[in-house]
Amino acid sequence: MRFLVRLVVNAVALWLTTLIVSGVTVTPFGDGDTTAVVLTFLLVAFVFGLVNAVIGTIIRIVAFPLYVLTLGLISLVVNAVLLLIVAGISDAIGFGLQVESFGWGIVGAFVLAVFSWLIGLFVRPVLNRPRP
Repeated sequence: MRFLVRLVVNAVALWLTTLIVSGVTVTPFGDGDTTAVVLTFLLVAFVFGLVNAVIGTIIRIVAFPLYVLTLGLISLVVNAVLLLIVAGISDAIGFGLQVESFGWGIVGAFVLAVFSWLIGLFVRPVLNRPRP
């Protein structure tokens, strides 16, 4: 349940990011009807979650001294790199996330993080509710 909620939160945050940041777009598969668009956002959010869990963890461990030196500001660069990796993976599939440049990746990663945090504030009480 928690995994599905996080997946939907990331998909909605990604959708809002593509609406605000012009350098980050998502190309749906198929004919582009509503179902295809929603499934594309869910698939991109799933790939982003996998990349963030596997590659992101490795990068954060290796770059820990930079996190300390920059007081955490390097996380914007790390998240932009992860966003570009997801864009490369989805480009290899033939549909999905497209990021125009590294600068747009930094802006997109920042906006995505803010939206994920804001949506998470509303979803957190549902996730922390005790099970019957």
